[in-house]
Amino acid sequence: MLKILRRFIPPYRSLVGLNIFFNLLSTLFSLFSFATIIPVLQILFGLNSTESSYTALTSGMAMDELLMAIKGNMYFYLDQLIALHGAGFVLFLLGVVLVVLTGFKCLLAWLANFYMVPIRTGVLRDLRKQLYDKVVSLPIGYFTEERKGDVMSRMTNDVNEVEASIMSTLDILFKNPIMIAIYLITLFVISWKLTLFVLVLLPLAGFVIGRIGRSLKRSSTKGQEQTADILTQIEETLGGLRVVKAFNAEDKLKNRFSQLINDTRRTFNRINRRYYLAHPVSEFLGTALIAILIWYGGSLILGERSFIDAATFIYYLVIFYSIINPAKDLSKASYGIRRGQASLERIDKILNTKNNILDNSQLSNQTASLNSKLSTLNSSIEYKDVSFAYTSNRLVLEHINLTIPKGKMVAIVGQSGSGKTTLTDLLPRFYDVCEGVVLVDGVDIRNIQPRDLRSLMGIVNQEAILFNDTFYNNITFGVDTSQPAPNGGTWQEAVEQAARIANAHDFIMATPEGYNTCVGDRGSRLSGGQRQRISIARAILKNPPILILDEATSALDTESEQLVQQALERLMKDRTTLVVAHRLSTIRKADLICVLDEGRIVEQGTHEQLLALNGHYKKLVEMQNTK
Repeated sequence: MLKILRRFIPPYRSLVGLNIFFNLLSTLFSLFSFATIIPVLQILFGLNSTESSYTALTSGMAMDELLMAIKGNMYFYLDQLIALHGAGFVLFLLGVVLVVLTGFKCLLAWLANFYMVPIRTGVLRDLRKQLYDKVVSLPIGYFTEERKGDVMSRMTNDVNEVEASIMSTLDILFKNPIMIAIYLITLFVISWKLTLFVLVLLPLAGFVIGRIGRSLKRSSTKGQEQTADILTQIEETLGGLRVVKAFNAEDKLKNRFSQLINDTRRTFNRINRRYYLAHPVSEFLGTALIAILIWYGGSLILGERSFIDAATFIYYLVIFYSIINPAKDLSKASYGIRRGQASLERIDKILNTKNNILDNSQLSNQTASLNSKLSTLNSSIEYKDVSFAYTSNRLVLEHINLTIPKGKMVAIVGQSGSGKTTLTDLLPRFYDVCEGVVLVDGVDIRNIQPRDLRSLMGIVNQEAILFNDTFYNNITFGVDTSQPAPNGGTWQEAVEQAARIANAHDFIMATPEGYNTCVGDRGSRLSGGQRQRISIARAILKNPPILILDEATSALDTESEQLVQQALERLMKDRTTLVVAHRLSTIRKADLICVLDEGRIVEQGTHEQLLALNGHYKKLVEMQNTK
């Protein structure tokens, strides 16, 4: 637990200090309010058989003498009040004192909680932000190896579990140890012998509670993993609903999902049953301790061998019983923490993931000076003896050598699985090469910060990725609208100009709210061609010197393809362009066409040159012409 506190609490030290301060005062006022029990009992039952006397307090008194003097003086003043006004008036006065002290205690307890609220919400906000920032910054390769549902589960269910089990117990952890410590000190002051007798019995209770808590953590880890499996199946079902219905696989998925949720139910049954065992076990043990204490202390008083009187013993019992509730809450909190630690460990697996893409960007002074000049592309992009593999088993690209001069269009063609998309993904450092080097203006891109490198590029993918937002916000997604708009105009004018170039302005204006119309989840309210033209408009507005087109027209019908192709030709004008082409008719005007086969460049040249070679490229052209 100390590790968790050291990790999350430092930014909130001042609030923690205020919380502890008010908890301390609240506990002291509760002790003072309990102390009114002694004189009430003395008056009601005549338990004070000794004569009270006034003793002057001096600085040279020992602690036990000082306490006895304060106690004797209190009885002296009470006796004086009883003599002057009667016992009934003194009881009323003690009742008023009890109410006032309790009021102060409640006010101070509220102030302690008042300063605890921003600690809990702040820690939770920090955890969510750390996790989201980490997920966004991780390389794409991480998500090819992890299940999307599991990542979502860690970002939602596990964070919620941390909130419910750890964050909700922070106030207990800051308050209850203070209460227990002060109450124990008071018990030692009243009777250290009785207190030592009680403390001998406490380790047994702690051992029983600890055994339950350890098993709880193991079950919680399994429960969160099963919850991740549920989210994974839900995500896969929603994403592949057309296939599910087309193959009449509803019953198969229903049975699989039913098995998952039943297994999860059984796991959480075990978790919650053990969790709810905390309260009755601690209450039973606390009551047993009280009973033993009553028997032992009562025997001493009845046998006139006690070192405290009956009224003080009752006060002792009240204070000891007041320890039971915070001790029970503390034991329950320990169970909650063990549950939360299982979720926190799953979250930390993401937070502690090493980002190799960023780690490689350790700029030397010389490289940093070069990097500052890379605000645009000045000469060329070069793949130099590049090899790459997603795993250690098989190379996807082997010894690629390719130069893309500034302002030229280079097309990559080949059969599916030949490595075309992988080749383009190396340029923006979605992945890092295994061998060789990729150079931009002669600078190794591993010595350029990914953010600076990607600012030079615009990317249009086969699947147009849009967000559940307006046309305007989707088009401006890649630019900083807090900066002045290009050409001295407004951003609205720039967005409309980009949309016109992309052949998107007319259908945007046909929507109810124009550029302020929401496109739906992943652009679901638009056709494939419309989504693609919005993504092209986004790239046009960014105005990058380098353009990457990854089969941008392969999934479109003929009419949409023509509109998109027109937009692409306008976009590619005067830009350095790397095109992955499925339809070879769209890249006949390319300055260079590279044919990939099983991860190797087997042919290079213009359209006419490659046809004359009568090799792989010509076979691809003939295959498409016969379709």
